Amino acid sequence: MRLLSFSHQGRESFGVLSKDGNGIVDLRQIFPDVKDISDLLHQERLSEVEKFASAKVEYLDTSEVRFLRTIPKPGKIICIGVNYGGRNNEYKDTNESKNPSVFVRFPASLTGHLQPLIRPPESNQLDYEGEIVVVMGKGGRRISRDTARQHIAGLTLGNEGTIRDWVRHAKFNVTQGKNWENSGSMGPYLVTLDEIPDFDELVLTTRVNGKIRQSDTHANMAYPIDFLISYLSTFITLEPGDVIYTGTPTGAGARFDPPIWLEPGDIIEVEANAIGLLINSVEDE
Repeated sequence: MRLLSFSHQGRESFGVLSKDGNGIVDLRQIFPDVKDISDLLHQERLSEVEKFASAKVEYLDTSEVRFLRTIPKPGKIICIGVNYGGRNNEYKDTNESKNPSVFVRFPASLTGHLQPLIRPPESNQLDYEGEIVVVMGKGGRRISRDTARQHIAGLTLGNEGTIRDWVRHAKFNVTQGKNWENSGSMGPYLVTLDEIPDFDELVLTTRVNGKIRQSDTHANMAYPIDFLISYLSTFITLEPGDVIYTGTPTGAGARFDPPIWLEPGDIIEVEANAIGLLINSVEDE
């Protein structure tokens, strides 16, 4: 099952993709007491949606809607840094840690599928970071690795776009470079776990203007998804609709010599088997 957030004729809504992948069932029409996907998860009503994906109801065509970030108003957006093989070497760091690097983003820093990433006038160093994104379906504190999958609503894709020189504005602080409005993205669909294979079979690929820049598998993560959920829930309560960006493979533009920054007109594609394809262009603010 694939859910999405969208706007249609100026009205924001959420829906489920039809079985043939061409139509969207507008779930706000069916669940008028549910605000968005986060609210659906909080109300524990995800299981009620599946029957509408194949129901004989009126569909919106995917071409008629504007994609919004998959989870419009997540309570938390937690991001993991340096989580794939070779990433420490990119940073000239040979020290391995038992614990992941963690930082946060705010919702306004992320846009949706087919929407432009925005390069601000203060910097030309807009970079891409393709990622697998976890959406929590069930809350919890001190979740064990063995039960972590039971707390996941599904997976989506992200481009954790970064303004690189602003990441280094202060010592031990990346927040400034990670939160420029519409510098990253999330989408296109929240894919429920019944459509997701073993996580280690997931292959994540990022292309810029058709050329592969990043490619790696979940099996090569230093901190796998189940570990991240267990670790994060040790010090915070994870809640339905919370989002976890799980890290990006080697090959970001900053690591080329000289660096290759994104420019207006570039097309970035983030793809993973079973999850889908997230596409964004680049525009100047």
